[in-house]
Amino acid sequence: MEFGVVGPIRSVETIASGSGIRILARLVRQFGRGAWRKRKGIAAVRLDNGEIVEAEVHWYEAHGIGKRKMKIKRFVGQP
Repeated sequence: MEFGVVGPIRSVETIASGSGIRILARLVRQFGRGAWRKRKGIAAVRLDNGEIVEAEVHWYEAHGIGKRKMKIKRFVGQP
């Protein structure tokens, strides 16, 4: 599913960092060395059908490299 983040990401938390990240070796191989962290937050996202919904998103980031491998974990505020 393709999506784009619309606006800021709120309630950002760090889930894991350093060796606590399961795919750390893959991140280093693919994007380079850095202080990698797995993060999560709530954001409005535009789905590929054009609908805008609130969702919990997870991603990996490192200083100087930026956000990578962003994905939607679940939709929030939905009945």
